[in-house]
Amino acid sequence: MLNSALKLNKKIFANDSDTKSTRDGFGEGLLILGEQNENVCVLSADLTESLRADKFKTRFPNRFFDVGIAEQNMAGIASGLASQNKIPYILSFSVFSPGRNWEIIRTTICYNNVPVKIIGGHSGLDTGPDGATHQCLEDVAIMQTLPNMIVIAPCDSIEAKKATIALSQINKPGYLRLQRSNLKTITTNDTPFEIGKANILYQQDNTDVTIITYGNPIYSAIEVATDLEKEKIFCTVINNHTIKPLDRETIIYYAKQSKAFVVIEDHQKIGGLGSVIAQLISETYPIPIEFVAVNDLFGETGNTEELYKKHHLDNQSIKNAIRKVLKRKHE
Repeated sequence: MLNSALKLNKKIFANDSDTKSTRDGFGEGLLILGEQNENVCVLSADLTESLRADKFKTRFPNRFFDVGIAEQNMAGIASGLASQNKIPYILSFSVFSPGRNWEIIRTTICYNNVPVKIIGGHSGLDTGPDGATHQCLEDVAIMQTLPNMIVIAPCDSIEAKKATIALSQINKPGYLRLQRSNLKTITTNDTPFEIGKANILYQQDNTDVTIITYGNPIYSAIEVATDLEKEKIFCTVINNHTIKPLDRETIIYYAKQSKAFVVIEDHQKIGGLGSVIAQLISETYPIPIEFVAVNDLFGETGNTEELYKKHHLDNQSIKNAIRKVLKRKHE
């Protein structure tokens, strides 16, 4: 086996009190970085508290810059700082950064290959009541197409903290995708985290199907996997926290082991993780794949549970996709 499989203690599913958002984990990691590295600086597009950078601002006021609602300017300033050996973290909602300032990120950050870290908060349908204009469902697609760009989407606050710190240690641009809701904590401080290496969060012997996901849907994937055990359907759940660079070795290994994939993401089906996995598998080891994602639609106002059900990202929809791919597998 490529990774040491971390098989979760099922008691975790009843621990409803242990919740925190990935943006909270980012804020904790940012404060640690500020203490460790004087070259780390932060630029915010008027969303300091929402992106949990307020403690960094208080502790390191000379390394914090609020540029106002000027995301393109923020990216340009950060590129200049990075060219002078600084490590800038730029903060906004993902629909604005990278959404509004993608060309500046492309030309001044990625083309020059400078280590600016783009933090996109409130991504996906999980943004909920803010509605379609603020529910960014395209950010993974537009960021992973950029040369030199790393793309990470953590599954809980602990992993977000680790990812925040790990990005500072790589001399390249990076995008960290954060979500709004408080999520159940799945990983621990001892859970391995390495950029470009997926983690196996749940595994059964004689796996029938491999579920691959990232971010908010991770917990649902594990719930579904445990429920389906009662039906003698056995699943492996992969936390593919690094979307780019993709852990090709692990993906191909589990394609050969289970011979069926279900990919889940709070993102458009077009251009997301499912697209790059389908491309990899078609080139290396073709197997049936089903996709649980937003199907070429905008979101709308509602709570996360309502939106996931309407757009078929809920637990029942995941189960339906698993049954469908297994049927295709045995045809």
